[in-house]
Amino acid sequence: MDAVTASEPTTTQVRLRPEIAALPAYRQGRPAPADGFKLSSNENPWPPVDGVAQAIAAAALEVNRYPDATALVLRERLAERYGVSPDGVLVGAGSVSLLAQFILAACAPGDEVVYSWRSFEAYPGLVTVAGATSVQVPNRADHGHDLDAMADAITDRTRVVIVCSPNNPTGVPVTAAEFERFMERVPADRLVLLDEAYAEFVRDDASVDGSTLIGRYPNLVVLRTFSKAYGLAGVRVGYAIGPVPILDAARSTAIPLGVTAVATAGAIAALEDANEAELLRRVDVLADRREALREALIAQGWEIPAAQGNFVWLPTGDRTVEVAERLFEAGVVARAFPGDGIRVSVGEEESVEVLLSVLEGLV
Repeated sequence: MDAVTASEPTTTQVRLRPEIAALPAYRQGRPAPADGFKLSSNENPWPPVDGVAQAIAAAALEVNRYPDATALVLRERLAERYGVSPDGVLVGAGSVSLLAQFILAACAPGDEVVYSWRSFEAYPGLVTVAGATSVQVPNRADHGHDLDAMADAITDRTRVVIVCSPNNPTGVPVTAAEFERFMERVPADRLVLLDEAYAEFVRDDASVDGSTLIGRYPNLVVLRTFSKAYGLAGVRVGYAIGPVPILDAARSTAIPLGVTAVATAGAIAALEDANEAELLRRVDVLADRREALREALIAQGWEIPAAQGNFVWLPTGDRTVEVAERLFEAGVVARAFPGDGIRVSVGEEESVEVLLSVLEGLV
C-alpha cells in the first residue's frame, strides 16, 4: 500500500464539532505586488523606531528562555498610566487574543454574544469557538453602531456585548454620549467589551474614550493594542483594563506563555517617552493623510462614512469584487467584503495618488 503524503487530500472519521469544521479560517490580506501597496491589513507603514527595534533585538538574544507569563513589567507601566493596579491590566497576544479569553470566560454553549455587524471579522469565529451564539445587530445607515438596537437585543441568554469604536471596517466611532446611554441600559451582570484597537487615531472629540471610563462601570473592560498606532503588529501584544475579578477569569482561559518576551520588550520600549513621541507623531501624519484621502474621495463622488481609524470604508455593495480587482490590477491590495464594501488602509504617501487615480474612474 502506498503511503499517504502530506500533499494528498485525506478524510477523517474523527468526531469534530461540526460548527468548527464548517468555520472558515481567518483570512489575512493577500500580499501586494513587489511594486505595489498592501493596504488590506491596517498596518502601520513605517518600520519600528530605533529604540523599539533595539529592544526587540536584545530580547531576541534570550529566546531560549521562557518569558514572564504575566508580563509584569509591561502591566506595571500600563497600570501607572491608567491609574489602576497591575492586576487591573491583562496583557495578551494582541487584542483579538484577549477577546477570545473574555468570551471563553463568560460564555457557555447556548449563551449569546451581541455585536454590531458589519464589524471586526474575527468576532463570529471567536463566538463560535466558545460554543456561544452570535447576535448580529445591523449597522445604521451611516455605517455606525445602532446602540439602541443592540441594547434591545440583550436577552436572558446574553453574556457578552462587544462595542467596536472606531468600528472596523467602517471607521465610524461611537460617541461618548451614545455609549453612556447604552451602558445605562445594559444589565450590570453582562460583560461589555469596548474594543478600541484604533483609539490613537481618533480625532473626533465627541468619540468615546475608554481610558476615561476605567473604574466607572463594574461590567466594562477596555481593550487596546500595540499593533496599529505603535507599529508592533508582527510581535502580537495587546492589553485589557477592567475589574480585577473579570480579568482574573480571563487569565484562567489563556494559553500559558502566549505573550513572548520579544513582544513585551517592544511594547515597553514603545512606551518610553522619546519612542512614544515619535510613534504618535507618525499617527498624526496618518490621521491627517486619512482626512485628506476621505475628502478627496468624497469630492470624486464616493459616499465615505466618518473615518476615525487608520483606514477608510468604500460602501461598494454589489460592485465590491469588481472594484477590489481593479485596485489590485493597479498594485493596490485592499480588504474586500463581498456584497458590503472595501476597507482601505491609510498607508504610504505614494499610495494615495495611485488609489485616487483608480477610484476616480469607478464612482
